[in-house]
Amino acid sequence: MDADVGLFSRRAVILGLACMVRSSIARAQTPSRAEAPPSLQTNTSQFIELQPTIEPPALKLERIDGKFVELNSFRGKVVLISFWATWCPPCRRELPLLERLQQIIGPRSLEIVAVSIDAAGRPAVEAFLQRLNVTRLRLYLDPQSRIAKHIGEDTPTPFVLYGMPISYVIDLHGRVAGYITGETDWTSDEGLALLRYYMDA
Repeated sequence: MDADVGLFSRRAVILGLACMVRSSIARAQTPSRAEAPPSLQTNTSQFIELQPTIEPPALKLERIDGKFVELNSFRGKVVLISFWATWCPPCRRELPLLERLQQIIGPRSLEIVAVSIDAAGRPAVEAFLQRLNVTRLRLYLDPQSRIAKHIGEDTPTPFVLYGMPISYVIDLHGRVAGYITGETDWTSDEGLALLRYYMDA
């Protein structure tokens, strides 16, 4: 009887050790979330991570059809808010890329908010988009600089236009995680990796 008990105890110890080894191997093989987001660089700039992240105040975004949408209504998915203008040549190249990005990822995981800062508003923007053949992108207007301001302006807005175009990434919790200035190909491997970093948070 004592021999049987001793044999059982040795087997239990061996099995326990084997489980611990397998568990350690599994943990080692499971990729952990990187502490910093992956790098995203263009010819002229790079993604700037904001630390600490900032939660913008309650904002109403004006859609191109005249209706208003609360920015915090997108909470729970990543928001890419891109400021652009018809007079900005890099913006003309970036807008079709943003439309393609929305098709790649889909609106369930990513909300693209493309905001025109043109003072002329809707008429100028609609004609411009027709020439670009951009028809599926969700467009918004900020002709009076309620949402974004240029450097040096005193207008109290949550976003600053350090360059044009400029894109801000808002995380799943509604906090501004960072930004990048200039024309950016978000459909590139680097662009998609950065967005998925925040989508997987």
